[in-house]
Amino acid sequence: MNKIQMVDLQSQYKNIKSEIDNALIDVIESGQYINGPVVQEFSLNLAKYMSVKHVIPCANGTDALQVALMALDLNPGDEVITTDFTFAATVEVIALLNLKPILIDVDLETFNIDCDKLQKAIGPKTKAIVPVHLFGQPADMEKIMQISKEHNLYVIEDNAQAIGAKYQFKSGIKKKVGTIGDIGTTSFFPSKNLGCFGDGGALFTNNDELAIKIRGIVNHGMYKRYHHDVVGVNSRLDSVQAAILNAKLPYLNSYNKSRQDSARKYSEALKNCNQIITPILSNGCAEICGSCDCHVFHQYTIRILSKNRDELADYLLTQEIPFGIYYPIPLHKQKAYKSESFKDEDFVNTNTLSHQVISLPMHSELTDDQIDFITGKIIKFLAKG
Repeated sequence: MNKIQMVDLQSQYKNIKSEIDNALIDVIESGQYINGPVVQEFSLNLAKYMSVKHVIPCANGTDALQVALMALDLNPGDEVITTDFTFAATVEVIALLNLKPILIDVDLETFNIDCDKLQKAIGPKTKAIVPVHLFGQPADMEKIMQISKEHNLYVIEDNAQAIGAKYQFKSGIKKKVGTIGDIGTTSFFPSKNLGCFGDGGALFTNNDELAIKIRGIVNHGMYKRYHHDVVGVNSRLDSVQAAILNAKLPYLNSYNKSRQDSARKYSEALKNCNQIITPILSNGCAEICGSCDCHVFHQYTIRILSKNRDELADYLLTQEIPFGIYYPIPLHKQKAYKSESFKDEDFVNTNTLSHQVISLPMHSELTDDQIDFITGKIIKFLAKG
């Protein structure tokens, strides 16, 4: 058995080495490292894959969120609602722009934004909602879009962890997440389902006017060279990263399927352990089906019920099994974002999850013997009582 890694980027590279190497050589020989033709080529290919009108690449996923908010012409003090159980970047950009983050609790089963609490959190200064498709599973976009329409709010989808996942509406129509709200954002951080070899990100929109604004903002606020019409930033996806992403994009569906297959094997192996709650699908499916497209398992995250999660984590370290704890401290308890308006009793589910969740190795190169080893060690530890 090969060494278990949380994400095995080396093996993934080896499987498409010639394609990656040739793409990099083409960029180097062209000498066009910034805004080269491969950036436009990748943008068009990704737009086709996502079935969205506009893809605007940028430097990273955090920039994508910031630029999305900048494009909405919000005013200082305007409120933006997002989830308490996510990576800090989502709330970070809200605070950086002098907007007021309103954090709300999540659903205990799906880990995504609680739409009932979302409805109650809306006030006269609320201008936008930022749902996060956490760990690869879509938030309840039908309800979120209904709420946004009722209150005339913008929706920015944080799709950093769920590229390729589809949301199914009650009508039966399916859409890729990131293309449903006014703007979608994503990250191409190396460990993501579609990752580059450094930093990268992108914004998605079907709104022509927003697309024009975003293209200017990511380029110093310029729509014409040396004419700065709005305050912008310097946020570009360079040609090297675009070439890598363009080479990997045709494999994204197979990468996601490999993750789904591994998730299915994890869940099957752990299903009889009553001390564990395996991932619950928001679409109501009892299990991860063979044609799954509603969860792309950026992370495979379980909940530990009867034992101290940290004791299991310590044990896994002794067995050389990597893991992640996403996220150990809720955002409302973080020093940077503490507020008197955040009351601990309003975040019961987030507080619970922060003590229970642990994410197991998950990537497209995970093998059956590795999954057997990992699950066997977990079951053995929990059986000790």
